Amino acid sequence: MPAPIKVDFWFDPICPFAWMTSRWIDEVARQRDLDVTWHIMSLELLNEEKDIPQSYRDMLQGTSRLGRVVSGVEQDLGNEKVKALYDALGTRIHPGGRKDRDAVLQEAIAELEIPESIVERADAGEFDERYRASHLSGMERVGDEVGTPIIAIDGVAFFGPVISPAPKGEEALRLFDGVVMAASVDGFFELKRSRTRGPVFD
Repeated sequence: MPAPIKVDFWFDPICPFAWMTSRWIDEVARQRDLDVTWHIMSLELLNEEKDIPQSYRDMLQGTSRLGRVVSGVEQDLGNEKVKALYDALGTRIHPGGRKDRDAVLQEAIAELEIPESIVERADAGEFDERYRASHLSGMERVGDEVGTPIIAIDGVAFFGPVISPAPKGEEALRLFDGVVMAASVDGFFELKRSRTRGPVFD
């Protein structure tokens, strides 16, 4: 049997496009043998030294709390629980349209029976170094002029794909095969067009 395709996925829980790309990866994983590892990254850290509109900076403020908790979950409970937490957070934030991130976090950890002590340790700064290291690990693969998500397929990393809505069935597989093919070309760097629609959630 061929080995599973190794996929590494860096996400910020508040990014709607990362959410849709993650739903696409889930759809592919239902049809193909993927070994997916989920990693936290941060739009707040990415933009901390950049000149961005104040409204966007205000929107990002405080989102790192979610990321620090994800880092604690990754350390203590592992990749499977990271994915479950991302699903629980993202379902509330994106299709659910919830804005109170603290409430969303409390509901998600209660649903998944994640120890409250992990949140307390995250708030105390215990996971800050791990959180930043995970973010930088993704950025080092693609440079700092991109955003979230970052995906690596068998070690070749890129920003995106940015999709809306997440494709299903054969369409999901066609996109994945195209991405795998592009990633296999050493000199391939960028392919882009302007977005003509915003996030479309199921």
